[in-house]
Amino acid sequence: MFPQLGAPIGLLLSGGTFLLLTDSMTNEDFMNYGWRIPFIASSLLVVVGFYIRTKITETPSFENSKNEHEEVKVPFFTLVKSYKNQLIFGTFAAITTFLVFYLMTVFTLSWATSDLGYAKRDFLLIQMFSVLFFAAFIPVSAVVADKIGRRKILIITTIAIAVFGFFFSHFLNSGSIGMVTFFVCLGMSLMGFTYGPLGTFLSELFPTNVRYSGASLTFNLAGILGAAFAPMIAIWLASTYSLTYVGFYLTIAACISLFSLLLISKKEHKF
Repeated sequence: MFPQLGAPIGLLLSGGTFLLLTDSMTNEDFMNYGWRIPFIASSLLVVVGFYIRTKITETPSFENSKNEHEEVKVPFFTLVKSYKNQLIFGTFAAITTFLVFYLMTVFTLSWATSDLGYAKRDFLLIQMFSVLFFAAFIPVSAVVADKIGRRKILIITTIAIAVFGFFFSHFLNSGSIGMVTFFVCLGMSLMGFTYGPLGTFLSELFPTNVRYSGASLTFNLAGILGAAFAPMIAIWLASTYSLTYVGFYLTIAACISLFSLLLISKKEHKF
């Protein structure tokens, strides 16, 4: 749960920094040198992150695995040979998480300010407000997941995201600032519900000796498939057809994730 909170905290810091800079300098100054300030400042976080990583200890199960000489030399080959289903279905189970995130952040900001007439500053404030819901529902989802299981809450949330996709155009095209704010906050709430238990769910798909590699591969492959081209595809769909088709895009992705969650065969491993 706590590592997942890094995403909303990072969004608040980046959004707040952007607002502070754009409010305190001219557009010319910002384009000339202001945009470099956040990148330089973020180097401090790299140092902090490196320090934290050097202080993190291994889990007891991994230490036991090392003591019992269960380590594998090339985890990737072991994963491909023995855990293909977990890799494939784990990846597709997670794509909706990344897609809904980039649709609710990158795409909505771009489309709302370029085609719907919202001022960039106003919509950025809406998004920063919605991030509070993202952050709030990560621990909520963690508590619920501990009670009913990670897989079950992901299934429920994925169904909710599939339904949410059908109302994408209705809310974003409403012309009402209140409706749009509700829409973005609802999307980010769903994001919190699916993102909170995702890391633990993916790690539980693999045994200790390949857990790190397996969880990392599924998580990052899902990020590539679900997010790398999502804003561009969404903009193309909205421009060529309509916002309704962006919602269909999200719903179809959610159906793929739901199918994967229902089919995946997993064996839980204790940390």
